Amino acid sequence: MTAMNWLAVYPEIFLLVMACVVALADLFVTDPKRTPTHVLSLLTLVALAGMHWVSFNEGQTYYAMNRMVVMDPMGHLLALFATIAVAVTLVYARPYAESREMLKGELYTLSLFSLLGISIMVSGNNLLTLYLGLEVMSLSLYSLVALRRDHAQSTEAAMKYFVLGALASGFLLYGMSMMYGATGSLDLGKIFDAIGKGEVNRQVLVFGLVFIVSGLAFKLGAVPFHMWLPDVYQGAPTAATLLIAGAPKIAAFGMTIRLLVDGMLGLAVDWQQMFMVLAVCSLLVGNLAAIAQTNLKRMLAYSTIAQMGFLLLGLLAGVVNGNTLSAANAYSSAMFYIITYVVTTLGTFGLIMLMARAGFEAEEIADLSGLHRRSPVLAAVMGIFMFSLAGVPPMVGFYAKLAVLQSLISTNDTLHLQLAVFAVVMSLIGAFYYLRIVKVMYFEEPTDTSAIAMPADARAVLSLNGAAVLLLGILPGGLMAMCAQAIVKALAT
Repeated sequence: MTAMNWLAVYPEIFLLVMACVVALADLFVTDPKRTPTHVLSLLTLVALAGMHWVSFNEGQTYYAMNRMVVMDPMGHLLALFATIAVAVTLVYARPYAESREMLKGELYTLSLFSLLGISIMVSGNNLLTLYLGLEVMSLSLYSLVALRRDHAQSTEAAMKYFVLGALASGFLLYGMSMMYGATGSLDLGKIFDAIGKGEVNRQVLVFGLVFIVSGLAFKLGAVPFHMWLPDVYQGAPTAATLLIAGAPKIAAFGMTIRLLVDGMLGLAVDWQQMFMVLAVCSLLVGNLAAIAQTNLKRMLAYSTIAQMGFLLLGLLAGVVNGNTLSAANAYSSAMFYIITYVVTTLGTFGLIMLMARAGFEAEEIADLSGLHRRSPVLAAVMGIFMFSLAGVPPMVGFYAKLAVLQSLISTNDTLHLQLAVFAVVMSLIGAFYYLRIVKVMYFEEPTDTSAIAMPADARAVLSLNGAAVLLLGILPGGLMAMCAQAIVKALAT
């Protein structure tokens, strides 16, 4: 049994050991470009992605560490894409960090530790394990935002993120303590059984659930827990912004599934109503506020809020009138949505980073003026990302939105149908600010005519990123099937 315990968590143990090795090895690196640290970190992430891929293909579900950890295909698939997201971010971030004196060992070590937290979050089967993973991830991200410690805006963003993040953690912890008090267990399986038997005081359960949903909504960035998002996205160095905007969104989704589906599906009628309010508010506020933004990172922050509203629509269609027939369809659509959203987000922030240079941040929408004339390839790639976020076929964003809408409509519930119509209307409003970027790139005169220089590895990764968004839209079946397989296995256990 002990051997099984260690075998189940070997990717996390490997990541922890390598994060420590990277931290120690960096002490002896004299190269200002941090090449040995960069290469070692990327090799670690490639090996880790390979481990998760092999484990996903095995399709087995293991419980380990006294059932505190569950290793199933869903956890491995989410951890795989989170690993890819961190690796891509580090490739994009290197030239940006170098020109801002941020290229230190801490950038790599903290990125790896945040990924360790994410891995724990997507495989936790116990309230304490999930909270531990959340704190490991969050503390690493707070530090990354403050990495430019002489930069007033970054320091302010880090303080806002830390204070509001601590508040959200308190909400989540208080909700978990209520669940423990009501059910007498920290194990998600036992909590599920206790709720199913109906022997628990329902008022205490729902009260705790409100706090848990509030904490999760903060991590997803849903209205009204979105206050930190625009300020942190804008104030943080773009490298840190992408580390917050990418992999942690996958972690928040994984934690939501573990807590609310694996542990509290018996309370679905309650948390789905909360998600409905959060989704409608997020779609409304996110899309309308984004129209007024002139700062590109701030606009993308409000766009994230709207996209999370769409994700919540997928999560609230799982249980209809007490039956779970549509659960697999709804949750796999939401999983496909979050993965494809992160793939697209990597490219948009990556491009902002690669366009920046020493003393200049390409953060304003006006900075993209006439990009087509300066670099037709970059303009085309950015166009692909914007069309995808807007949900224009054949980009993957269109298929992701279609999958979520289909999961709503297929329930044959009048309220879900109305929500689907509302989501479509909001997407049309959202298309305005995405297409405005395309208009600025192609139809406005360039304010800067200097050539855009970028390293070959970053250029190659950006091209692959753009191709992935296009190809996944044309051929979404493979990823959709993987998500469906992962969710079905997770629901079966």
